[in-house]
Amino acid sequence: MHYSGSDPYAVRMAFHVGTDEPVEWIFARDLLAAGIESRQGEGDVQVWPSPMSCAETDGLDVTGPAEPGGKVLNIELSSPFGQAHFEAPAQAMSAFLQRTYQIVPAGKESRFIDIETELNDLLR
Repeated sequence: MHYSGSDPYAVRMAFHVGTDEPVEWIFARDLLAAGIESRQGEGDVQVWPSPMSCAETDGLDVTGPAEPGGKVLNIELSSPFGQAHFEAPAQAMSAFLQRTYQIVPAGKESRFIDIETELNDLLR
């Protein structure tokens, strides 16, 4: 997972799916944050919480520690090339989001964008 203040609305996730290069998806930070509480998203990216079973916590430390009885964050991605469903401990995802809010506070994203430069790039 990656977040940068230069693209304050977006979260980048790279998934290693057995190919030489990871598959990278970019989606709204707000979507990830809202998905921790309830099902969110339409179309290509959907995010929702669900209870984590004890069996799911065995050896799970991909994005951070899992708590038995905690929540898992489901991330479903679809494209013309296929679909994928990933799960991550919701607590670890929340911790990641908290770190992004230290870089760019929620609701302050527009202060970190140079609109003039963005418009020039679009009009080239």
